[in-house]
Amino acid sequence: MVYKFRVILDAEEDIFRDIAILAEDTLEDLHNAIFNSFGFDGMEVASFYTCDDTWNQEDEIPMFDTGDIPGEQKTMSDYQLSDILDQENTKIIYVYDFISMWTFLVELAAIEEVSAGITYPETIFSVGEMPTEAMEKHFIADDDESESYNEFEDDLDEEDLDMFEGDDSYEDYGFEENWN
Repeated sequence: MVYKFRVILDAEEDIFRDIAILAEDTLEDLHNAIFNSFGFDGMEVASFYTCDDTWNQEDEIPMFDTGDIPGEQKTMSDYQLSDILDQENTKIIYVYDFISMWTFLVELAAIEEVSAGITYPETIFSVGEMPTEAMEKHFIADDDESESYNEFEDDLDEEDLDMFEGDDSYEDYGFEENWN
């Protein structure tokens, strides 16, 4: 089978590529197809991230095993596309170059039969030119998560702490004596 992906650059303008690739190819093959399709040199590190239907990032699938125990962490070359993407699970996030953070939304758009005479992977459609720099990323916590950080808020400010000034009711433990 052939997987047809729409790979969209996370940018203000419409910049995307449609890529056809064999279902039994690996994520590493898709990585190669993406960076070639968008004109990168392929010299930077990249990762795929599984995600839910609303593009919330989940598990990382890196290019290289960066785990503490060699061979313990699965990499792009360990996953066939059909292992993690199908008609129900159609979305994955791709990040190229962790300095520039080129971020792409990759969606499985169709699963079709192999066409004779076609060499896969193949860029079948291209829209937009790549900008010279990646979009600046703004990392924002979900509203429900940010509220949990306020659970220890006691509404005290500097003026409230003034009530302890001049209070000699505590014992002097000779702090200076113990540190000389």
